[in-house]
Amino acid sequence: MSRVRVTAPRSAALPPRDSREAAQDSEVGQVFVRSLIRSQLRLALVVAGGFLLILGAFPLLLAVVPGLKETRIAGIPFDWLLLGAGIYPLIGLSAWLYIRTAARNEARYRDLAKDQ
Repeated sequence: MSRVRVTAPRSAALPPRDSREAAQDSEVGQVFVRSLIRSQLRLALVVAGGFLLILGAFPLLLAVVPGLKETRIAGIPFDWLLLGAGIYPLIGLSAWLYIRTAARNEARYRDLAKDQ
């Protein structure tokens, strides 16, 4: 039996990061980096806050809507289903939103760093 080495084509290699490193060395580049960090922190706080707000609304929904606590679906209480299965789409949506927006922030930073 012979060994086979599997490698990716050279075109799939990441581009050099010289422009980013050069941008970080200048004073303007440091301002760009601090701005990126602030925008990523702001995004994380907004997404986490929104997630916690919606999560906190679940018990409020159960308290406001009459008869919802006693509702059973397939023998399982509705509030258990809501918190047990209904929370996962919310987690996925929050993660998707965060990743998409964080990637957009980083792309803007790369464009600014490339111009430096």
